[in-house]
Amino acid sequence: MSLVKDFDIAIVGGGIAGLTLAIALNSRSIPFTIYEQASSFAEIGAGVSFSPNAVQAMKVCHEGIYEAFEKVCTRNVSPSKQKVWFDYVDAYKDVTSNGTLDTAFTVSNSLGQNGVHRAQFLDEAVKLIPKHLARFGKRLQNITEDRNGRLVMRFDDGTVAEADAIIGCDGIKSRVRQAIVGADHPSAKPVYTRKYAYRGLIPMEDACAAVGEERAQNACMYMGHDKHVLTFPVNHGKTLNLVAFRTTSEDWPDSQRLTRPGQREELLHDFEDFGPAAIKLLKLVNPKLDVWAIFDLGHPVPTFYKGRICISGDAAHATSPHHGAGAGFCIEDSAMLAELLADEQVKTQHDLEAVFATYDAERRARAQWLVESSRWVGDCYELRAEGVGNDFTKIGDQIIERNGIIADVNIEEMCAKAKDELRRRLSKPLGGEKL
Repeated sequence: MSLVKDFDIAIVGGGIAGLTLAIALNSRSIPFTIYEQASSFAEIGAGVSFSPNAVQAMKVCHEGIYEAFEKVCTRNVSPSKQKVWFDYVDAYKDVTSNGTLDTAFTVSNSLGQNGVHRAQFLDEAVKLIPKHLARFGKRLQNITEDRNGRLVMRFDDGTVAEADAIIGCDGIKSRVRQAIVGADHPSAKPVYTRKYAYRGLIPMEDACAAVGEERAQNACMYMGHDKHVLTFPVNHGKTLNLVAFRTTSEDWPDSQRLTRPGQREELLHDFEDFGPAAIKLLKLVNPKLDVWAIFDLGHPVPTFYKGRICISGDAAHATSPHHGAGAGFCIEDSAMLAELLADEQVKTQHDLEAVFATYDAERRARAQWLVESSRWVGDCYELRAEGVGNDFTKIGDQIIERNGIIADVNIEEMCAKAKDELRRRLSKPLGGEKL
């Protein structure tokens, strides 16, 4: 039997972070409303992968999230590749002299590669949220506090809503983050990592004809100087997801827009020195495609909370995609927040600052390490990491060590440790912070 909670939570943002948190709170009978600026729940981007830690976090949040993942995920097709995360390839020598495809090294884990289309994952997960708990078309403008201690949200459409606490899951351009750190703080705005990426989807039968079934149907990373290409199957093996990254010294032309239209010819020019297998795949993407700027929160946020306002997911620690772990860390956040808010000692709004202080103490270092490490491994893939260069043995060792920090954790134990810390904090008075 769930304890009655004498507070209500506003979740701002309905991507993976906001939706998994909402599902977790709903299953624990914690009152909430979720506010999404779009007309429906939506995620920017195409393919996403989850590491074993993320699957653990899904199950802590709600078993239905894991079931949604299992329903839409695509793993490597070859039976011998089920535990393979990626085969890593020298992009300039991807075909041997006798015509076979060559692999420099392989990285595996207990789960293996799993490709999920973000929209398909959300479409399944959203079924776990009662419709009356969602509000759409709600772009946050600002947050104030009234004389009774209620937090007041004003939205661009002129409407107003109140809550005892606000959790910002509103992404890399988070308005809630700005409310916490101030609009002029360096961490209020995302940072261009000086990498951009072309994204494309290729029919699997075409990819197989180009490079063979083994290379097309299983995750592969083509490593080159200042650029790399990754491919993995999605859509239950019917489609190959391709992302081609390039490092540049130039600024991104418009920091307000994270994408720009691109052409296949531009892509082929950027990667013209790659080997024949990679080039064959690049020639199969659509003639017109999107180019994505890779931004992150390179200026670390000094705190994930202020009073009864906190941030989660990309709003707190948006990372480049090179570890394939950003979405999984969003779900880790959701698991911990839900477990803390559900604790039997958390009863009223006066307990919520201790919840957020605990969450900040337990999550921030790990999450911000990911942002930094993702940049590092992205440089490893591009043979430009200091002290590593094009030494494939060192590159493999770096990836395996860092992937272990991500995946080799126990999320239930992590949450239990946080709950112990929460109870310690609740035994001491906390002074509330006014906005």
